[in-house]
Amino acid sequence: MAIEFNTIQKEGLSVQIANAIRDAILEGRLASEERLPSEAELAERFGVSRSTVREALKRLAAQNLIRSERGSSGGAFVNRITWDEAQDNLVTTTRLLIGMNDIALEDAVEARFALEASALPLAAEKRSDNHLSDMRREIARQRDSLTTDVEFCASDVAFHSAIAAATGNPLLSFQLSAAFEAMQPLMNMLVYRLRDRERIADLHEALAAALEARDGGAAQQQLDALAAYTKDLAAQRRKPRSA
Repeated sequence: MAIEFNTIQKEGLSVQIANAIRDAILEGRLASEERLPSEAELAERFGVSRSTVREALKRLAAQNLIRSERGSSGGAFVNRITWDEAQDNLVTTTRLLIGMNDIALEDAVEARFALEASALPLAAEKRSDNHLSDMRREIARQRDSLTTDVEFCASDVAFHSAIAAATGNPLLSFQLSAAFEAMQPLMNMLVYRLRDRERIADLHEALAAALEARDGGAAQQQLDALAAYTKDLAAQRRKPRSA
């Protein structure tokens, strides 16, 4: 097993052991679904007690990097993290960073639209009829007067996630969808009383039409207009506080 053993110090042993195993997983020296040595073997290799090893394994399990299985063929195994699990983790981390560090709404808006702008050329080039259908289905939901504010927010995320999927790049789509899922609900929650839902649907319609025409430049113009409108809503929200 390719884990570094020679850097373990005397303080925080369980943390250091967990980090050593984590590094081996992230660097590919421990493969997905590979079985780790037993607690006794790890304790001997690291020169620590089994309780210290057990604490390190608990840390790794809490990070969803390993799992434990019972039985004669059981033990600790390297987890194969799914795209959905990874996205959930990224969404949660992003929301915590925004909430705990008092990130300004304007900064969140700027980051969110800058990320999407990077995807538009690929989306315009690679979009399929299915992607366009997904976008237009969400636009129809957004125009429906029976759609609640919560449903509108979910539809907003789904519309932009369809743009991310249209890039045809799984890593880019993963990063973008996680960003939309993390930041868009925050922005909707803060400005939903001020926004014009029809105006947003109109901008989405124009954005979808530009992508259908494979016109990345026109798509960027519509995204810029949507970003400007969102920033204007953020500024309006701030005015009563200033007053």
